[in-house]
Amino acid sequence: MLGLVENHSLPHSAPRTAAFFDLDKTVIAKSSTLTFSKSFYQGGLINRRAVLRTAYAQFVFLAGGADHDQMERMREYLSALCRGWNQRQVTEIVAETLHDLIDPIIYDEAASLIEEHHTAGRDVVIVSTSGAEVVEPIGELLGADRVVATRMVVGDDGCFTGEVEYYAYGPTKAEAIKELARTEGYDLGRCHAYSDSATDLPMLSSVGHPHAVNPDRALRREALARGWPILDFHKPVRLKQRLPHLSAPSRPALLAAAGVGAAAVTAGLVWYASRRRATSGTH
Repeated sequence: MLGLVENHSLPHSAPRTAAFFDLDKTVIAKSSTLTFSKSFYQGGLINRRAVLRTAYAQFVFLAGGADHDQMERMREYLSALCRGWNQRQVTEIVAETLHDLIDPIIYDEAASLIEEHHTAGRDVVIVSTSGAEVVEPIGELLGADRVVATRMVVGDDGCFTGEVEYYAYGPTKAEAIKELARTEGYDLGRCHAYSDSATDLPMLSSVGHPHAVNPDRALRREALARGWPILDFHKPVRLKQRLPHLSAPSRPALLAAAGVGAAAVTAGLVWYASRRRATSGTH
């Protein structure tokens, strides 16, 4: 099972299409992982010093200064930080605080685009470098059909080991959506993609309709050179304010969505595992 909710499929006679969305600063106004730092502190997972450090990391991220090297350092820091965390506890904390923390920072423009793509019969896929325990419930909240996210290794004790099983970043994102296109029948030439970062150029270049959203300097330069649309998302709004009839998923439903990480395998992880096996066989 790859997805979170039912597909909005086109008739089999027509090629299927999808819209691929980066998450942080594209659909939501902040870093999804760093946004939960206070909740993790209150849950006893991190100390006050770690909260301050993640607050600084959030500032750097929002200021547009998180280049490739800084993102790598952030990955290493967060991997070390979560070592020993109980996966189920993380899932529960995210479920309990999701609406308070994430709902207010969803871009109205992004939510509208997601609705428009669904209306047009396209699947919506969130492709994020953040961890699956955070991204999958957000995908459920947004009504996404599928999620590709970073996955940490979980030990026999149910705790994160600090090792990364699959890192959804840079070229790996592009490889994941190509694998999804193969398994789901998407015509990438007719698909759309949205991101704020130049690190997602491989993903954006993989589809026929790439869009730069709130782009960093490098992506803005590339978008202008390639004639890609540049979108300005600046209006965070609660989904309930946009859609008063929208009912919030129940906590059990959110826990179930977050728990998909233990049972569902993203297309990227399938690709990564198969490549690791193939590489191992050549040595």
